[in-house]
Parts: sequence; structure tokens; C-alpha cells
Amino acid sequence: MSQSLARIAVHLTFSTKHRRRLIVPSLGESLQRYMAATLNGNECPVIEAKVVEDHAHILFLLDRKRSLADAVEEVKKKSSKWAKQQDPSLADFYWQSGYGAFSVSQSNMGMVQRYILQQDKHHAKLSFQDEFRILLKKHEIEWDERYVWE
Repeated sequence: MSQSLARIAVHLTFSTKHRRRLIVPSLGESLQRYMAATLNGNECPVIEAKVVEDHAHILFLLDRKRSLADAVEEVKKKSSKWAKQQDPSLADFYWQSGYGAFSVSQSNMGMVQRYILQQDKHHAKLSFQDEFRILLKKHEIEWDERYVWE
């Protein structure tokens, strides 16, 4: 085959540093648009994004020429810098250094998209940490509690 073709859907999630609840709804909406524009500008089309008080979820297609680590680093670095410029009270805003990235099959795209859109309702009952543990178990990823949280 002479042509290289790929469609790699990724459900990305990460928290604010120490899961600090710094993101008010109006900032969250702007921040998710900024993050989507950053990924879109790097040939990683965003399907859905949602930013809540202490974390973000993004469903996107990874460009076949870009590594996942590079795409994540770019969106976290640029959005953190952008957030700090929006409000002086966010001068010490940072995302956690780690992240969770989970593959999504085409047949599950709609389900993951709905899951991301329902974050506000979802987190009325569940913390980000509990949600993240569920995602790790569902995707059969082993982790060490000592190193997951910062």
C-alpha cells in the first residue's frame, strides 16, 4: 500500500494540579474552545471537549504524524498559559503533569461524546479521582496510587 491511512480516536483526560477547583463555568467554556482550537490547529480534530471545575475531557482524532505525548503537551502548555492571561487570580494555574489517554473505537464514539457532555451531572455524584480509577479499570490499565495524583 502506497498511502498511509489512520483514524485514531483518543479520549484524553487530565486534572488541574492537585485537583484545585479553579475553573468557573464561563472560563471552562472558553478554555474548552481554546483547547479545541489548539488541537485542531495541529491536525488533531476535536470531536468533543468539556472542561469542568478541576479537569478536562477531550475526544479527538490523533494526527498520524504526531505523537500522543506531543499533542497532549501542546494543548496543556498552551491552555495553561492562556488561562493565566484571562484572570490575575489564575496566576498559579497549572494542569497536572500526567494524563489519561484511552483509545476509542468508531462504534463507541457517540457514547464517549455523550459521556463527555454530561460531565456536570456525572460529577455531582463522583469525584475526578474516582472517575479516573473507573476509566483505568475499564481500559485494563495498571496504576500505582502513589504516582497517579499530584
